[in-house]
Amino acid sequence: MGHIKEPEGVDFVINSPPLTDKERKEISEFIKKLKSKRIRRKKKVKKEAV
Repeated sequence: MGHIKEPEGVDFVINSPPLTDKERKEISEFIKKLKSKRIRRKKKVKKEAV
């Protein structure tokens, strides 16, 4: 994936509404689950290599 250059006179700006507390908590929980799965996989791979 490469870098996208902005054409002259054009700005790529993303305006998104602020997150609610509920949305922040849901995102945090999702990220924690992903990280824990990744850590478990790494441990499993290390054990298999040994």
